Amino acid sequence: MGEPGEPASRRGAGELAGQVLGILHAAGEPLSPAEVRERLGGELASTTVVTILSRLHAKGVLDRERAGRPYRYTPVADEPGLAARRMASVLAAESDREAVLARFVSGLSDEDEQALRRMLEDNGAGEG
Repeated sequence: MGEPGEPASRRGAGELAGQVLGILHAAGEPLSPAEVRERLGGELASTTVVTILSRLHAKGVLDRERAGRPYRYTPVADEPGLAARRMASVLAAESDREAVLARFVSGLSDEDEQALRRMLEDNGAGEG
C-alpha cells in the first residue's frame, strides 16, 4: 500500500526518469522542477521531482542553470545522443573492450551492420 496522498499506481524511479527526460526533450526549453511536475500530472511530491532532476544532472544527462531560486533543467543531448552516451559508458567499464565490440557487432542485424560499415567508411575509420 502507498503512502496517504500517493497515486495508487506507483512508477519506478527508472520510469519516472524516462518520463522526465521525455518532458524536457518535448519542451525544447529549460524547465523548472515545478513545470516538470505539472507536466507529469502534478501527482508527485515536489521533492521527488527535484530528486530525479538532481540525479539526472549528477549523471551528466541534464544541464541546469539558476533562474531565481530554482534551477531550470535541459537535456545535454537528444535521445540518440543519450543512448550513445550509455553505450560508451558500458564499453568504458569493460576490461576487454575489443571482445565486447566483437560480440556487439556479431549480434547486429544485416541492416545495422551495413549502416555501421557506411558510418565507419564515412568517418575514415575503415582505413588501415
